[in-house]
Amino acid sequence: MLIDIVPAQERLPVDRAWSVSIVIKSFKGRKDVEVHLFRPEWDDLEEDSYDWNHVLGDPMHPDMDADMASGRKLVMESFTAEERDQMVAYFQERYADKLDAIRSCTIDFPVPLGIPALSDLPEGKDVGFVLFDKIPNYTLPFPVRGFFDLSQHAPIVEVDQK
Repeated sequence: MLIDIVPAQERLPVDRAWSVSIVIKSFKGRKDVEVHLFRPEWDDLEEDSYDWNHVLGDPMHPDMDADMASGRKLVMESFTAEERDQMVAYFQERYADKLDAIRSCTIDFPVPLGIPALSDLPEGKDVGFVLFDKIPNYTLPFPVRGFFDLSQHAPIVEVDQK
């Protein structure tokens, strides 16, 4: 299994700055499915402690309405380096034979407004969430969820179209 943790290139404005994804070899009839991990809940006191003027940036497009709540949520869904390391160890041990890769890098700062938080994405026919913290024998001290989009991945068995 590949473990790829890209170090921060500059000093991070907050500790909660790491994105993490896993690649599942086989999931719901698809192969090599990338699942983007996130925290579904957090401490309001931690959120209130950040200087959001330095963490959040301008909207992605000049004519876009600035939604600071979504930008804040995106940061709060991210992980600290300690949480990232705990998740890497957990997923490496628990799902070693099911995963192709674990990847992590920092989110971009300042966070541009307009990027939706993972928990705000709607579920649908091909998109959904894995509730890792609801799976029996879950041992991490914080909840972790994962967002996936099956339409981005090839089926395990190709169907002939005639």
